Amino acid sequence: MRKMLAAVVSRVLSREAQKPARRVLLASCHYSNPAAIEIKQCDLYRLEEGPPVTAVLTRDDGLKYYRMMQVVRRMELKADQLYKQKFIRGFCHLCDGQEACCVGLEAGINSSDHVITSYRAHGICYTRGISVRAILAELTGRRGGCAKGKGGSMHMYTKNFYGGNGIVGAQGQIAEAFNMAALWKLPCVFICENNLYGMGTSVDRSAASTDYYKRGHFIPGIRVDGMDVLCVREATKFAADYCRSGKGPIVMEMQTYRYHGHSMSDPGISYRTREEVQNVRRKSDPIMLLQEKIINNKLASVEELKEIEGSVKKEVEDAAHFATTDPEPPLDELGHHLYSSNPPFEVRGANQWIKFKSIS
Repeated sequence: MRKMLAAVVSRVLSREAQKPARRVLLASCHYSNPAAIEIKQCDLYRLEEGPPVTAVLTRDDGLKYYRMMQVVRRMELKADQLYKQKFIRGFCHLCDGQEACCVGLEAGINSSDHVITSYRAHGICYTRGISVRAILAELTGRRGGCAKGKGGSMHMYTKNFYGGNGIVGAQGQIAEAFNMAALWKLPCVFICENNLYGMGTSVDRSAASTDYYKRGHFIPGIRVDGMDVLCVREATKFAADYCRSGKGPIVMEMQTYRYHGHSMSDPGISYRTREEVQNVRRKSDPIMLLQEKIINNKLASVEELKEIEGSVKKEVEDAAHFATTDPEPPLDELGHHLYSSNPPFEVRGANQWIKFKSIS
């Protein structure tokens, strides 16, 4: 009996040995971690030294940045679709092409830092912690939006984030802000997302000097490759550390590119050619550049990145479904949340006979 049992066990072990072991399969998936990657040197103004020219990228960070950039890209393309389907009305400014700016910015600061941005804010909304559902629902004016459907594309907020301001860099105001920040040595990083075009005019046709990182005059500045998420991250860390050390403000220009027009009413091809846009996509796309860094440095496989893309696609589709089926806020809540804390009070509507009650 013992011999028969031993023979059976021997045959079972023999068959198991012939099967491909899962441990062997996982062991064959070897990833380098971390990787030291050369990045473009920043241009400096009134500074003796700037950000490093080498960035360390770990596998976890690489996959994190890749997913975030994919989310912003697909979210903006979905917003474009929802606008054309008339689910989104009014103003809507998309930031696809500029994903490295918002992801790199968040990677270089602390969650406790305060961020104020312009109206092209969807990407920074997401990186600051607002979900895709809450962003798209805000765009469609639904109750589940981050501002309860009453802010829309240009007025989104969360903790330590104040987003969607229509006036961006007006000359008199920015000069006054530079002056006050320098006088009081405020820990403020002034950021110019230079996507090379205004509403319909290239920077070369609108500015005698396009060195925006020098516009602070008496404030130091750096010019950054805004299409490289690692370059943005390292430059942001440098700028934040500069401010935290008590040296006062600094100006950071991020050279980037928007694929869409200025707004939804602008096709974006009357003042630039389709070939120019495609050339940027082919040579400098921020997602493509990060993907190449991840693959070339053996931080992840192509299959892993495709899995991330599939997961992101589902997340955005689910969010879009929510944003088109969630109810709109009722009219009697129009005056709610005007202030963060106060006793209820009456708010006049479109005329003096229409009254709303404001509740925090």
